[in-house]
Amino acid sequence: MRPANEALIVIDVQYDFCPGGALAVEDGDAVVAPINRMMDEFSVRVLTQDWHPEGHSSFASQHPDKAPFDVTDMPYGPQVLWPDHCVQGSDGARLLLDLHTDRADMILRKGFRPDVDSYSAFFENDHETPTGLDGYLGSRGVDSVTIVGLATDFCVLYSALDAARLGYRVRVVESACRGIDLDGSLEEARAAMLAADVVLER
Repeated sequence: MRPANEALIVIDVQYDFCPGGALAVEDGDAVVAPINRMMDEFSVRVLTQDWHPEGHSSFASQHPDKAPFDVTDMPYGPQVLWPDHCVQGSDGARLLLDLHTDRADMILRKGFRPDVDSYSAFFENDHETPTGLDGYLGSRGVDSVTIVGLATDFCVLYSALDAARLGYRVRVVESACRGIDLDGSLEEARAAMLAADVVLER
């Protein structure tokens, strides 16, 4: 068992991010087995769940002149436009049944504000609006986090960078993550995490 000041944060292991989903990450469902094993090591375990309303502003379908994976400017900065995914209450938004969700102390839903996306487990994409996770971890005495899940180069990346910025010691276990790799984004993500003193463990 790891010390009580360490938390496991499991990012967005949902059907829409797994093979056959609306925004599938290649081999995304392969993260479930290693994550389930890791849950036994931690006394603080948090799962995040992408939870978008229909017609979310990050959906390419809401921008008639744009296609999925185009980038547009939002009031908070550049935003990748995605296929409709993880719509509240949909099958695609569900956490994988094989994931041991019963071991979670907290399931945190993010991306539910219609006008701002939310990659990070800690902040919306405006980098200012908190999700409440930092306060929760503080109340549990956590100062070190291990981050796993989907996808390495987006939600895992932003969660890791925000955690480091907030002063946590951060480890990302790459064998329990999978990436989208959009135009080289996976290597860029690894470089950014290393530059922020995030420990990358194979």
